[in-house]
Amino acid sequence: MGYDLQAVIGAEDLLREAAARQPGAFVVPLRQGLALIPMTDELFAAATDGSRGDGLRFWKLPGGFENVLAEWSKAGPLGYVEAGYAGGSGTQRAALWADGELSIGPMFVDVNEPFPAIGSPISQVLVFLGATRRRRDPDEFVAVGLDRCRVTEDWLVADTRVR
Repeated sequence: MGYDLQAVIGAEDLLREAAARQPGAFVVPLRQGLALIPMTDELFAAATDGSRGDGLRFWKLPGGFENVLAEWSKAGPLGYVEAGYAGGSGTQRAALWADGELSIGPMFVDVNEPFPAIGSPISQVLVFLGATRRRRDPDEFVAVGLDRCRVTEDWLVADTRVR
C-alpha cells in the first residue's frame, strides 16, 4: 500500500484564516492544534501563476505559491510537505516559512536514503510547528495524525474528528 501527501501544515486557526482567502483551500484538523490544507488539483489550479514551483524542487507546489506561503507565514509559521511511498520505499520533501520568508529547507530525503538522526523532513517541520511525539508514537508524523489518510485527495472526505 502506498502513501501520497502534498499539503500545507500549520496552526489550525492560521490555516482557517488563510483558506478563507484562497479559492480551492480546504482545512482538515490534525492533532495538537495543527491542521493541513491538502494540495488538491483544484487548489493547485487556483493557486498557480501558470508555472510549476519547481525552483524549490517540490512535485506539486504551484508556481508563485511560495510567495503566498511567505505572506501567510507573517501570521505564524507554516510548512509545505510532500511524501510519496510505495512498497516501503519513497521520498519526503518539506520546507518551513516563518515571519514572511522561507526559514527552513527545503529538505529532501530521496529513495533509499535514511532519515537524518534529527528526524524526517516532515517531522522536523512538525517539531518547529510545536508537535511533540507521544511515547507510543514512532514520530511526530504519526503523533499529529498524518497517517490517517493514504492519498492527498482522501483528506477531503476524511473523518475530520481529531482522535
